[in-house]
Amino acid sequence: MALKTGSTAPAFNLKSTGAKTIDSSSDLKGKAFILYFYPKDFTKGCTSEACEFRDQFEAFRDLDIPVLGISKDGIETHERFKKEHKLPFDLLSDPTGKVCKSYDALIPLIKMPKRITYLIDKDHKVAAVFSDMFESKGHIQSMLKNLRK
Repeated sequence: MALKTGSTAPAFNLKSTGAKTIDSSSDLKGKAFILYFYPKDFTKGCTSEACEFRDQFEAFRDLDIPVLGISKDGIETHERFKKEHKLPFDLLSDPTGKVCKSYDALIPLIKMPKRITYLIDKDHKVAAVFSDMFESKGHIQSMLKNLRK
């Protein structure tokens, strides 16, 4: 079950690719953004989803909407994944799964992130959500559709 549309997006502070830390309360203050959770770098579905975000990145950039990917993988793995697939957006590391859990993006028994994407509005409320473990391209199309409303 995903967070409901209109609910407040939980704040987070996570290490990111590019030797940064992203604090949603300060770095993204007053800014809408895409936050997508995915199970694991270098897996077929996750690679497909990341590359689709990459291929559609210009549309998000033109709308001034940052895209952030989150999994439990470490920064070193994220850096390799980002470089290998030429991803123009940051990947955040949530090794404990705390942020994944706060966004209801963690599969309970196996503690692996779900494939779920949130559009967070400038007031940091959930504006849209798409959750489907097997339809990686649908996440991007759903977010673009919601942004163009």
